[in-house]
Amino acid sequence: MITYLSNNTDVVLAALRQHIVLALLPVLIGFVVALPIGYLGVRFPRVYHPLVNICGVLYSIPSLALFVFLPVILGTKILSPLNIVVALSIYTVALLARTVADGLRSVDELVTQSATAMGYRRFRRLVDVELPVALPVILAGLRAATVANISLVSVGALIGVGGLGQLFTRGFQLFYLEPILVGIILSIALAAVADLAIVLVQRLITPWSRV
Repeated sequence: MITYLSNNTDVVLAALRQHIVLALLPVLIGFVVALPIGYLGVRFPRVYHPLVNICGVLYSIPSLALFVFLPVILGTKILSPLNIVVALSIYTVALLARTVADGLRSVDELVTQSATAMGYRRFRRLVDVELPVALPVILAGLRAATVANISLVSVGALIGVGGLGQLFTRGFQLFYLEPILVGIILSIALAAVADLAIVLVQRLITPWSRV
C-alpha cells in the first residue's frame, strides 16, 4: 500500500480533495437551509408533523437513483459534481431540519418565558437564548449528517464522480486491492477528523453542556 501511495500521490490527493468538497459543501448548504425550516416547524406546530414526514421521505430516496435523476431536473451533465452537491444537500436538509426543530422544541418553556419577561423580542430570543440551548442537539445531528455525507459521496463513483470512491471502482476494475484499502482508510479517517472537529467546536461554544 505504501508503494501504491508513493506512485499515485497526485491521484489520491486529488480524489481526497474532491471528496472533502463534495461531502462538506452540502453540509454547509444544508445547515443554512435547515435552520429556518426547522424553526418554522417549531413556530407553527401544525407544520412540525408534515415536516417530519417530508424529511423522512426525502432521506429514504436511494442515493444512486437521486444522483442519476437530478441531471434530468437540473439540466446538468451526468458527470457534473453539481449533482452530488445538490443530492447531498437535500439529504442534509432532510436530516437537519427535523434535528433543528427537535432541538428548539427541547428548550424549556420556562427559559423562553424568562427571556420574554426580560424584554427579548422573538428574533433576539431565538438567537441569544433558544439556539444556544438547542445547540447540543443540533450539533449531534450535524455530526450524523457529516459522517453520512462522507460515506455517500463514494456512491457517486458509480456514475463517474465520487472522490475517494473512484479508488474503489478503479481497484475493482483492475482487481487491485491497494487503491480499495487506501480509499477505505482515507474515508474512515476523514469521517473521524470531521466528527472530532465538530465535537471540539461544540465543546468550545457550549461549555455549559460539558459533563
